[in-house]
Amino acid sequence: MTQFAVDMVNPRLGELVLDPACGTGGFLACTIEHIRKHEVQTPEQEAILQASIRGVEKKPLPHLLCMTNMIVHGIEVPTGVRHDNTLGRPLRDITARDRVDCIVTNPPFGGMEEDGIENNFPADFRTRETADLFLIFIIETLKDGGRAAVVLPDGTLFGEGVKTRIKERLLAECNLHTIIRLPKGVFAPYTTIQTNVLFFTKGTPTKDIWYYEHPYPAGYKSYSKTKPMRIDEFNVEKAWWTNRQESEQSWKVPIADIKARGYNLDIKNPNAPELTHEDPDVLLAKYVEAKAAAAEIREQLRKALSEALAGRA
Repeated sequence: MTQFAVDMVNPRLGELVLDPACGTGGFLACTIEHIRKHEVQTPEQEAILQASIRGVEKKPLPHLLCMTNMIVHGIEVPTGVRHDNTLGRPLRDITARDRVDCIVTNPPFGGMEEDGIENNFPADFRTRETADLFLIFIIETLKDGGRAAVVLPDGTLFGEGVKTRIKERLLAECNLHTIIRLPKGVFAPYTTIQTNVLFFTKGTPTKDIWYYEHPYPAGYKSYSKTKPMRIDEFNVEKAWWTNRQESEQSWKVPIADIKARGYNLDIKNPNAPELTHEDPDVLLAKYVEAKAAAAEIREQLRKALSEALAGRA
């Protein structure tokens, strides 16, 4: 999922890329390898790449692991990765020099910030819910034309109150062009909360939102450590990305419908195939047949057991 998000945002050499909740550096590592693979051919270009990666992580151990990860991925002096709380700075203090071209991130969700952090944000957007505050920060920090891929839970899509005002601002200031709806278990065993990847570009309002419902691979009922999500699962989405059409997995919703729903973005797939059920008479006949077969097997077992007991006697 991380690799797919970076591939679709497609950060370019010379663009500033930020993960404001970088954890151990998964998004940043994918970004480094993506740019290096497609554009870095000289030492000078490598130097530009190394100066363009930025990350912030609040917790000490993930920050240390992220620094190590950056070194493993060839960032010789990873000074762009800071140990800090992204949300601890007043939003009004963000200036042009702080803005970036790309943000790729999976901010913490389901958690609450400590008292007082919400005061760093405008009154209309004050909340202690971490994911909501990160979304406001991301909108503010992107340059005009800047691109983002953000992993958010279903609760952000359908939530009301402050969440509605945040989504209203998002759709007014950014083109939320794509929402990839992920199946359950992507982050298991850490959480079973269903998640989505929101792709948006700052500078123009949203006119339509395309949804794509990512299916499980054949034979999967969930993901696990032994059956993880794989990058090749997203080949269909990548092909669809540049030639969008409605299908059993994808659908488009105009902004007028979103506003009419009170900015509820939790829109179920209208094109999913309906579950079909056989005729009741057919089902009853199958049940009778299965019941008779089970009775026959029980009788065979009874006879075999009786013969075995008789043999002992």
